[in-house]
Amino acid sequence: MEIKKVMVLGAGQMGGGIAQVAAQAGYDVIQWDINMDLVNKGLALIDKNLGRDVSKNKKTADEKAAIQARIKPSISLKDAAGVDLVIEAIVENFDIKAKVFGQLDQIAPPHAYLATNTSSLPITQIAATTKRPEKVIGMHFMNPVPVMKLVEIIRGLATTDECYADIEAASIKMGKVPVWCNDVPGFISNRVLQVMINEALWELYEGVAPAKNIDDIMKLGMNHPMGPLELADLIGLDTILSILNVMYTGYGDPKYRPSPLLKQYVQAGWLGRKVGKGIYDYGK
Repeated sequence: MEIKKVMVLGAGQMGGGIAQVAAQAGYDVIQWDINMDLVNKGLALIDKNLGRDVSKNKKTADEKAAIQARIKPSISLKDAAGVDLVIEAIVENFDIKAKVFGQLDQIAPPHAYLATNTSSLPITQIAATTKRPEKVIGMHFMNPVPVMKLVEIIRGLATTDECYADIEAASIKMGKVPVWCNDVPGFISNRVLQVMINEALWELYEGVAPAKNIDDIMKLGMNHPMGPLELADLIGLDTILSILNVMYTGYGDPKYRPSPLLKQYVQAGWLGRKVGKGIYDYGK
């Protein structure tokens, strides 16, 4: 199936980035969120990203305008009635996603694919909330979406080869490198990454070293562009905790048990860069 029109649910950092790369690829894009304030914030982020590209001579002003013209704002899920692909990038909560996918299943045309940008929730379980599980798939983009090349494509138990092939082609058209995996808790990326981040949090909790030392060891010794604690703040500590809980429940293995310090930070509302304070203080 040829994908021509894409709807992106969620206008935050991830959803806005996905909408941008889809529009850059030539797709007609609908950018949805629950109210226009959130949609406008997402569109402003896209404008900022594209403006940066123009200032660096990576795009012309005309190219920027053409990309933005392909993105239409929406606060109604009913707009999914005319699309070929929906990419959901809303809050990382299964019950909320399940409700939205149930609604999309009723609204989107029978041929449309329903993709989720979840970083850890089971694709098979999300697909089971619809009557088209064979057309449900995971598209896990990396942050920041316009920069990072990877899309982790997760096949649910019922996902067809045709669905995978079309989503792989769409990912390539968006300038991404698609890498597939089967549906397991945490997939490939977070099953590896979150153990490292969690171990760094355990070290911080146990007083092994201050945060900067832990990060410097990984940056200077392992050639990581960011330390695990810096990265945790960028991702969001609430998101980290949610992913670890999914894996801890899914595998029943204590190696995924979240650090008590991580739980404390989330309880305190110190969620990372998005609120100005996490493991590091960004207000200074």
